[in-house]
Amino acid sequence: MHVVATAGHVDHGKSTLVHALTGMEPDRWAEERRRGLTIDLGYVWTTLPEVGEVAFVDVPGHRRFIGNMLAGLGPVPAVLFVVAADEGWREQSEEHLAAVDALGITHGLLAVTRSDLADPGPATSEAHDRLARSSLGDVPVVVVSGVTGEGLDRLRSALAEMCRSLPVPRPDGRLRLWVDRAFTVRGSGTVVTGTLGAGTVRVGDRLEVGRRAVTVRGVQSLGEPLDAVGAVARVAVNLRGVGTSEVHRGDALLTPGTWRATTLLDVHTAASAAHLPRELTLHVGTAGVRARLRPLEAGIARLTLERALPLETDDRAILRDPGADDVLVGAIVLDPAPPPLRRRGAAIARARDLARPAPDPLADEVRRRGHVQRDELLLLGLDPDAAQPPDGTASSAAASDGTASDGTGSDTVAPDTAGSDTAGSVTVAQGVRRIGEWFVSEDAWRDWTDALEAGTAAYATSHPLDPHPSEAHACDVAGIPDRIVLRAVADALGYTLRDGRVVRPDVVPDLGRARTAVDRIVTHLREHPFDAPEQHDLQAAGLGPRELAAAEALGRLLRLGDGLVVLPTSPARAMRILGSLPQPFTTSGARQALGTTRRVAIPLLEHLDRRGWTRRLDGVHRAVVTRQPQRLAPDP
Repeated sequence: MHVVATAGHVDHGKSTLVHALTGMEPDRWAEERRRGLTIDLGYVWTTLPEVGEVAFVDVPGHRRFIGNMLAGLGPVPAVLFVVAADEGWREQSEEHLAAVDALGITHGLLAVTRSDLADPGPATSEAHDRLARSSLGDVPVVVVSGVTGEGLDRLRSALAEMCRSLPVPRPDGRLRLWVDRAFTVRGSGTVVTGTLGAGTVRVGDRLEVGRRAVTVRGVQSLGEPLDAVGAVARVAVNLRGVGTSEVHRGDALLTPGTWRATTLLDVHTAASAAHLPRELTLHVGTAGVRARLRPLEAGIARLTLERALPLETDDRAILRDPGADDVLVGAIVLDPAPPPLRRRGAAIARARDLARPAPDPLADEVRRRGHVQRDELLLLGLDPDAAQPPDGTASSAAASDGTASDGTGSDTVAPDTAGSDTAGSVTVAQGVRRIGEWFVSEDAWRDWTDALEAGTAAYATSHPLDPHPSEAHACDVAGIPDRIVLRAVADALGYTLRDGRVVRPDVVPDLGRARTAVDRIVTHLREHPFDAPEQHDLQAAGLGPRELAAAEALGRLLRLGDGLVVLPTSPARAMRILGSLPQPFTTSGARQALGTTRRVAIPLLEHLDRRGWTRRLDGVHRAVVTRQPQRLAPDP
C-alpha cells in the first residue's frame, strides 16, 4: 500500500478530487458536508494498476484547522498538491507548501483543478515554480477537473508513477504508530487509526500507548480485517487495555521498551534559532505540543516540551507560533536525550558539536556522550549491532558482555578477538570501543585510564597498609560506569581485579611504624612456630586488622582467623609433624604433637582441610591426604 496526503488552499477542490479518484466521500462529519468545508482529516482509498492500493489522507485547507492539516501531513511520505485554476496560488497554498518543505517531503505531484472554469496555464506556471523551490523539486503536473472527469486518467497514471518511486518501507523493527483518531466500536471497544510508516502491527501484539500496556485485539487496513499489516499502510487497530477517553490524537502506539519519551531535545532549525519565538508549538507525527525554545547558536536550538514524546534522531518536525500564522519552520531532531548545559559556554560548545558532520551517526553519538549503553542507543533509533571494526572484521566479543566463565564461578576476561584492543574491549568504529554492553569514545577511554592510574596511586599513598582500592571506590574515583568496564580499563593498565580490589603490580603494602612489631612477632614464631601471640598482645603492639592484612600481603604473616597469626611456613611445618602420626589422628593428638593450644590447633587444622592437605573424617578424627610439601620455604 501507498499513502498520499493532499495539500492546498481551502476550497480548491482537494476533497472533490479524491472523491473523483476513489468514489468515496472523505468528509466524515455532517458539518463538513453541510458547509462544503473539510474540518478534520479524511481517509479514502482506491486501487491503481501496477502499484495496488493507494490511500489518501485528505487534510483541511482553512488556516483555522492548520493543526489538523499538520497532523495529517506529518506521518505521510508523499503529497498531492492541489491548486485551483480559477484562483491560482493563495495564502494557504503557501502555508501548506511551507509545511511540506519543513517536513522535507520529496515525493509529490501537482494537480491543477477546476480546469473547466478557467485557463489552467497561469496557475500551473506559478504553482510549479513555487513547488520547484521547495523540497518537492520539479514535480509532475496534471491538469484535471473533478467535476467533468477531465485528466483523471492522467492523474491516476502520474500517481502510480510517483508511488513506484517511493522508498521501500521497513516492515521490521520497532513500531511507532502516531494516532490520528480514537473512537469506540460497539462490541469491540477502543479503536485507533494512523499511518503506519515503519514496522508491522499484528493481532496479539503487546504494545503501549500513553504509558499504558495494551493488547492488539484486531487489525484492519482499508476496511479489511487482517492478521498483520506492515508499513506503509493506513491501519485501524482494536486495543484491549485502554479506554477511548485515554487515547488522543498525537499519542503513539509503541513497541514496549524500545522508545525514549523525552521532554528535552536538541534540534536543527531551518531558520536562525535566535530569531524564533521562545514559545512555540512543535508538530511531529500527529502530535502538536507546546515547546519552549532556547537558542544555542545559529540554526541549533534546545526545546523543552510540555509533555513527553517518543522521538528519535533525524525525526522531522515543524515549529509554529500559534499566534502568528506565518511562522512555520522545519526542524530536525539531532538528539532526543541531550546532556544538561551546566557550565558557562556549554551552549555554544554543544551547538558546535552538533553542527559537525556525522558520517557515522552511531560513532558520532558515542563521541558526543563519551559512553552509552547499547539499550540507550536503540532507544535513540541507532543500530549498535551493525557497528563493525574499522577494518571490517567482526568480533564475537562485541556481542558478549565482555566476560566468560572459567568454570569456577568467577568472572574472567573474554579472550581477545579480531578488532580487540585489550581484553573485553573491541574497536567497532573509528574512535569507538565496545566493552560488553557499553560503547565508549576514545576520549572517555583515555580519561578513564588516566583517572584510574592517578586514583589508584593516590589511594596507595593515603592507605599504605592497604594500598589497593575496592572496585567500587575505583569506579567512583575514575568515573567508570560498572565492573565490566573497570576490568577492561584495569587490563589496559596492567592491573588485575582480585578479591573485589584493583591490584597494581607495582604497589605493595607498606608497614611503616608497624614494621618493628611485625619483626618481633616473626622472630618469636621462627623459634615457636605454633605459639601464636594472643590478640591482646597484638593490640598492645599496635597491630590491628589493617596492619595484619598488610603483613600478610607482604608474605610476613599468615592469618588463620581474627587476631590469630602464624608464619606462612607454619602449615607446611605442621604437615611434616602430622604426617608422622598414626593415621587417622585426633584433634587432641595433633594439638599435643604440635605443642600448642586448641586456640591455635583448631584454626590451623581447618586451614589444612581447606587446602586439601588433611581431611576431616568425623567430629574427632582427621587423616593426612598428602604428605606434600616435603620441603619448607625459608621463614620470612
